Amino acid sequence: MQSGPVVDLRKLGASFTRDPYPVYAELRAAGPVHRVLDPGGEEVWLVVGHEACRTAFTDPRLSRDWRKSGTVGQIINTRADQPALAHMLMSDPPDHTRLRRLVAKEFTPRRVDTLAPRVQEIADELLDTMLAAKERRADLVASFAFPLPMTVICELLGVPTLDRDAFRGWSNEMVARTSPEAESAAYDAMAAYLAELVAAKRAQPAEDLLSAMIHAVDEGGDRLSPDELIGMSVLLLIAGHETTVNLIGNGMRALFAHPGQLAALRADTGLLDGAIEEMLRYDGPVETCTDRLALTDVEMGGVTVPAGSTVLIAMADADRDAERFQHPDSFDIRRDARGHIAFGHGLHYCLGAPLARLEGRIAIRTLLARCPDLAQDADETGLPWIPGLLIRGVRELPVRW
Repeated sequence: MQSGPVVDLRKLGASFTRDPYPVYAELRAAGPVHRVLDPGGEEVWLVVGHEACRTAFTDPRLSRDWRKSGTVGQIINTRADQPALAHMLMSDPPDHTRLRRLVAKEFTPRRVDTLAPRVQEIADELLDTMLAAKERRADLVASFAFPLPMTVICELLGVPTLDRDAFRGWSNEMVARTSPEAESAAYDAMAAYLAELVAAKRAQPAEDLLSAMIHAVDEGGDRLSPDELIGMSVLLLIAGHETTVNLIGNGMRALFAHPGQLAALRADTGLLDGAIEEMLRYDGPVETCTDRLALTDVEMGGVTVPAGSTVLIAMADADRDAERFQHPDSFDIRRDARGHIAFGHGLHYCLGAPLARLEGRIAIRTLLARCPDLAQDADETGLPWIPGLLIRGVRELPVRW
């Protein structure tokens, strides 16, 4: 069976970027798989609905190893042998299994919990600076939501402080390119910088994750290759901050828009863990998964996706599916939001989820405790949204107190 007509998401404009959920709901009502033109004009196959998305995440016919099985240029403007792509999110088993095993021990919940005092210290330092503004206004993204996770992941990896502004520019291009040329240049620049950093850490190891990855050897004597060290560093740097930046931003936007929920959380911080899960479910930081490649013709929901096609899994829609969550379009911090797939599902489930949750809890708790009068200082329609289908969030979030 073939899908219906191609849905051109470009025609929906800024309203879709700002609030894609009604569009996804209409698609879901018509079926779980649709051929669409994404905001960049590329034809992709979009999977919607909670059960269909979970199934797609575990379907071995949908590959992430574009370097071996597909044409990298179909999804990224860079070359196939780009070292920045030599990481576990661009691989399938057994390569994925091997790469994840070599770094997984650094991201266990127990290991991540040891970072809490430093995360709290960074959060307080950032708020000290933000709250000193005489005009009592700031951009919450630039002042707090971005530098908090970026500082944490850079310190964890061992990236020098002075290079972090460059990383933000490169990362922005990689997750939402402004042009093919700019995206290609960002990949080249980040790979070149990290190659030099790896060489420096190899010569003079320090107490950081990059030094540990350079010298990590498993029981069989396996270790990361030079390209894999660059690729894994790129992945950890980008995934290690983008998710949390937008967890904080989207979470605070949801609280601002639901003053009753905000008041309840201020009154009882014991609700915080559940509130973080509801923020992830209700308006999570990742809208669709990274592109999958159909290795063969794949039948899903009565629709045949042709071999060689690009497939996107709409995590944002899955977590608004009434078949899984009652009243899914309501924001309720007392809801049991377990079962959401904001961090993915299956073997590519986000390795950094414990760190993102820790940073989110500390960030939201600290904002509520230290900024009792914090309020959004701009209408939703005027916010600068991140373009594309991958990351969901705003570039700026003006606030006042």
